[in-house]
Amino acid sequence: MKKLILLMMLYCSGSFAQSPAKTDPAVLRQFMDMRFGMFVHWGPVSLRGTEIGWSRGNQVPAAEYDNLYKEFNPVLFNADEWVKVAKDAGMKYLTITARHHDGFCLWPSAFTEYDIASTPYKKDVVGALAAACKKQGIKFCIYYSVLDWWHPDYPNHSSTKPSIDPKSDMNKYVAYMKNQLKELVTKYDPYMLWFDGQWEEPWTDERGREIYAYLKQLKPSLITNNRLGKEFAAMDNKQIDHTKMVGDYDTPEQVIGKMNLTTPWESCFTICKQWAWKPNDQLKSLETCLDILSRTAGANGNLLLNVGPMPDGRIEARQVARLREIGDWMRKYGTAVYGTMGGPWEPNETFAATRKGNKVFIHVLKSAEGGLTLKALPGRNISKSAIIGGSAVTTETANDELRIKIPQQPATLPYVIELTLDGPADQLPIL
Repeated sequence: MKKLILLMMLYCSGSFAQSPAKTDPAVLRQFMDMRFGMFVHWGPVSLRGTEIGWSRGNQVPAAEYDNLYKEFNPVLFNADEWVKVAKDAGMKYLTITARHHDGFCLWPSAFTEYDIASTPYKKDVVGALAAACKKQGIKFCIYYSVLDWWHPDYPNHSSTKPSIDPKSDMNKYVAYMKNQLKELVTKYDPYMLWFDGQWEEPWTDERGREIYAYLKQLKPSLITNNRLGKEFAAMDNKQIDHTKMVGDYDTPEQVIGKMNLTTPWESCFTICKQWAWKPNDQLKSLETCLDILSRTAGANGNLLLNVGPMPDGRIEARQVARLREIGDWMRKYGTAVYGTMGGPWEPNETFAATRKGNKVFIHVLKSAEGGLTLKALPGRNISKSAIIGGSAVTTETANDELRIKIPQQPATLPYVIELTLDGPADQLPIL
């Protein structure tokens, strides 16, 4: 009888759900094959042009920040236009900050009044984006912070002066999270959930595993990143132990991840400097954006490129123009990005490489006057070589070196050289 009672207690507490079935590898392969997505950081903070979440109690007094929602009325928000911008850029999925560290919700939640329904705008932003993504064939994904500096039951209420609120109740807070996550999953059916904020002390790996197990009960195919737990590459791009990872893939931030053919990963970058909209923020050049995209794919990762819409709901025209330029490049060279594997050479400042079938694609990132000299491809011969959409190039293998002569380089960098091999490229080792 005691054993039965113990088993029932473990079941009810969720302890049996600490090691749930992982996401189907085929689902993760589909996710990684997409290679390129749009991140969107947006909320009432755009009215001040400061960073989302982090400027609360810092650049903007907390009381003022927490009341910005009363002014938030993005009358020019058009979900179809946002999704079309992403699609035209060659992006295959879109991730919206449904709830950032500031606790504000971009959907009408039944579990809080600190949400879009309490603004002058009132309309469901998350729902509109979910519908627009479905209509245009883009995978819809949701960002949700596990910390909430606004919520009374989350123990810490400040990014700058962390202290434990004795009145807080972490068990009540996790119940609140579960209610909201169930709401998001059942109402909007996201393809993936992107978590964040797990580094603070109140959050533990155990709670992360509990949430992961809970989500798998709601939707077994749902993908999550690894920010439900403490093991993640983050901004210092540290080497992680994937066996300790809570979630499905790693998330280096503002840095290109390390070459990894076994653990899926996705780098997130800003198109400007700040995640949320900032007036006159410095915009990355087209060459820089494409360099990041090529080197990310070359290291076998995905790129999640962030835009920060303005307070009225529009994505800045200059950001849209940059994304359109990326889309033009992807229409020409997308075969060297989508559905590829990184390698066989590791990316560097001069070039990156991807492969698919019997093809190897060399993304030339810097001017290669006189050509390229690489390690030879073991056990493979090259039957054809040319710049995609351009002229043929000549190759020569000798002394364990592959020399590529490029008679005429395209004016725009990067460009891609396609090598056709006499055997599969995915079996080649990393060189």
